[in-house]
Amino acid sequence: MSIDWSVNHRREYRIYPGAVLLALSNGDVILIVVLVAIPVAAIVFIANAGDAFKEIGKGDFAVDFESDHGRPLTDSGAGADSAAVAEDELRQLLEAKAYRQRARGETPVDVEAELARLRAEQATTPDVSADPELREEVRQLVVARNERRARQGKEPLDVDSEVERQLAELENLGQ
Repeated sequence: MSIDWSVNHRREYRIYPGAVLLALSNGDVILIVVLVAIPVAAIVFIANAGDAFKEIGKGDFAVDFESDHGRPLTDSGAGADSAAVAEDELRQLLEAKAYRQRARGETPVDVEAELARLRAEQATTPDVSADPELREEVRQLVVARNERRARQGKEPLDVDSEVERQLAELENLGQ
């Protein structure tokens, strides 16, 4: 295909198809890439990405939180002998502390005396539900929660049973 132009009937300018490809400058090539190739590549990338973004952070070394699971995580060692296991672990911690103190040249802690002191301290832990001020504060929180549930159109909670449940949770917090 050729185009014929004449100017003042003296000169003829002819443009050949092959000459157009040879006449592309670097700026023209960059414009073609920006306007054509990059949007096409972006569309292909988005179409093929699919669930890849959902898998970010889900590798072998990912940290699982309780909120990620349908049911709460429980201690596999918790059971009938959990008190004995806890005491053994506490004894190991105290022995390690005494070993480090000996290595530093300090007087090591007496493991048995410290273990007896910790057991006595744990046995004298006050009953959380016996504190009238705490009970009243939890009751106020439950009443406020019921008011919020009523505004949301939800069924209100039984105040007394909810107070008892939350106090029981508070007692078991350190366990």
